[in-house]
Amino acid sequence: MKSPPSLSRIQKIGMSSGLDSVGIANAEIFKSTLQDLTKRKSKGLHAGMSFTYRNPERSTNPKLAMPECKSLIVGAKSYWEPSLEKSKTGSPTGRVALYARQDHYGALRVGLESIAEELVDAGYDARILIDDNALVDREAAYRAGIGWYGKNSNILIPKRGSWFVLGSVLTNAGYQSNKPLKDGCGSCTQCITSCPTDAIVSPGVLDANRCLAWLVQSEGDFPTEFRTALGDRIYGCDDCQEVCPTNKFEERLNNSFGLSSSESVISIHKIFESDDDSLLAEFGRWYIPKRDPRYLKRNALIVLGNSKMPPSSKTIKIVKKCLAGSDEMLRAHAVWTAKRLGLGKLLIGLEGDPSPSVQRELAQKVERNTHSQGEESDLEWIG
Repeated sequence: MKSPPSLSRIQKIGMSSGLDSVGIANAEIFKSTLQDLTKRKSKGLHAGMSFTYRNPERSTNPKLAMPECKSLIVGAKSYWEPSLEKSKTGSPTGRVALYARQDHYGALRVGLESIAEELVDAGYDARILIDDNALVDREAAYRAGIGWYGKNSNILIPKRGSWFVLGSVLTNAGYQSNKPLKDGCGSCTQCITSCPTDAIVSPGVLDANRCLAWLVQSEGDFPTEFRTALGDRIYGCDDCQEVCPTNKFEERLNNSFGLSSSESVISIHKIFESDDDSLLAEFGRWYIPKRDPRYLKRNALIVLGNSKMPPSSKTIKIVKKCLAGSDEMLRAHAVWTAKRLGLGKLLIGLEGDPSPSVQRELAQKVERNTHSQGEESDLEWIG
């Protein structure tokens, strides 16, 4: 067997294949991460989230993914891009978090595959793990010296920030590990104070029960106490990254590349006008519980209720259709939307609805959206 490719060779291959950073970590158990995951799971901070919480013993031990593993070669790929100007459609739109606007993992995989191929050509084994429950990718990146943990729990790369997707090549080639970087946040707490739901309960600790990025992906009813905070977000939340001073480096670096090719907003009306197959075809790359488009419509109803536009005839038709539909979850959320938009007359006749969820929504007081106009309009009776 040949000697493994040098670290400089590995980094050169990765960077020439599109990666923005490459580091090396030993394939030892992530003991501190295992303790953190176990502790947070016992406190319920994971909010039922699976991913690497599903089996912490597995996701913190690289050798369970590859028994002969000696090293982790970790790569980072930037996904930051300037946003397209919002098109003035005259109808409500939902904001999509930057990481979800297109598949950024494809470009990351290309870079990691080039490294894996170099290792295999030298006679070594290599396995790529990207967005996989088998490995806590942030801890791998931290141990590989790629970045430090920000107070929002994201990995921050020096003078680049956290707008990155992460992945690893597991290999039986032995390398000396890079040293983890020291904290670079200092006394800054902007991500903590800017979170719209106070989900960052202490530096580096996130309560997923309050995190909008998780709540839009979770099953069941969307918690009433966070619906107004959701605003126009249809999927994801970038607030804690948008305010991060370190991220400004990446934004300035990439601003020269022009406008994004991906939409930052989507039509809310279109979500209700599309059938399930069409919705999954367009948004199937997102994590939608059980791949059930109802949850996308659930989020869309909340966005409608928070819209800065007065309810149009199309919006009212959508709310009426959901209120009259057979889906209990959508009926319940449509009650909230009707109240938010000042369309209380649409709720007449629902007093006898057999759904406990609908009855709870009917009984709750909802603060009316200040952007909905004056008195209830005759528009609400449009069929």
